[in-house]
Amino acid sequence: MLAFRGAWLARSLRAVSPAGLRSPRGRSLALLRAASVPGVGDWRRSPGPGPRGRALSLSAAAVVNSAPRPVQPYLRLMRLDKPIGTWLLYLPCTWSISLAAEPGCFPDWYMLSLFGTGAVLMRGAGCTINDMWDRDYDKKVTRTANRPIAAGDISTLQSFVFLGGQLTLALGVLLCLNYYSIALGAASLLLVITYPLMKRITYWPQLVLGMTFNWGALLGWSAIKGSCDPSVCLPLYFSGVMWTLIYDTIYAHQDKKDDALIGLKSTALRFNEDTKRWLSVFSLAMVGALGLVGVSCDQTLPYFAALGAVGTHLAHQIYTLDIHKPENCWDKFVSNRTVGLILFLGIVLGNLWKEKKTEEMKKNVDDGLEN
Repeated sequence: MLAFRGAWLARSLRAVSPAGLRSPRGRSLALLRAASVPGVGDWRRSPGPGPRGRALSLSAAAVVNSAPRPVQPYLRLMRLDKPIGTWLLYLPCTWSISLAAEPGCFPDWYMLSLFGTGAVLMRGAGCTINDMWDRDYDKKVTRTANRPIAAGDISTLQSFVFLGGQLTLALGVLLCLNYYSIALGAASLLLVITYPLMKRITYWPQLVLGMTFNWGALLGWSAIKGSCDPSVCLPLYFSGVMWTLIYDTIYAHQDKKDDALIGLKSTALRFNEDTKRWLSVFSLAMVGALGLVGVSCDQTLPYFAALGAVGTHLAHQIYTLDIHKPENCWDKFVSNRTVGLILFLGIVLGNLWKEKKTEEMKKNVDDGLEN
């Protein structure tokens, strides 16, 4: 019986065309057909081990790695491979733009996109300035030693030229706003330039970063309304600064050993084992200020429900934080994007709820007049 099957298989193989034998795929298919393996007609659906079988990755890091090699150091200098910083810069802008929307309306999508572009450019410019100031320190810190300037992939002159290009494009975005907002936006440049120096001077550089990163909480409102309303903008700005103190203190715990060795300062070193107590105070201050914002803007149930979710998220962050594990600190830091998105969604839904509330009030008034 075995001899018979062997002879049958040999005859089947001799029947295969020469063209099929020259192609590896043809060879494999012919063998399978000769052996009458079920399901051969479905071979195109099965992912193979080659490039066709690999899933495409659309992560920011993968996009940067797929860019032309000479461009990659500049994209990494902008931190395009790590977009969490851009999110944290952009989200306070979305809060203020949404709060400034008319009752019952979605936020201005044009302004959201304009500020999104500005966030990418200004975060890139800020990172470039930071790395230019810190190039000698970055070489001594394990996590930052491979940054483009510290690693020698980009020279000081090239970084200056690149910085000029980013600031020029950011200026183009700023000039799309009203005159009040142009002046207000230009005023933030001093903070952008001086922030990287603060870690040499004070244990509170995260406070200065908060003042810098949350400038959009002022700018977004003025871009819609033409000026800042202190009753809304100041508590919103303050809450953003508190938020930055939370997430960037957590972030700073990743580098605290290296920072202590090379003489850099941070709130992580200042708070040390008392970090969770300080973060709890900042969280209460943030939620309290956002509550004041909601009252000033006549916000509705969805906003305050989102505010409760934000408070719960922050409490969970602090409770589960392990300041001695860098990977845990990174995970907690990145999770703050969710905090910002929850608040943004609450503002949008709360604003839409205002229309429903207004219509119900009008109906009640009309019914009262009829009666």
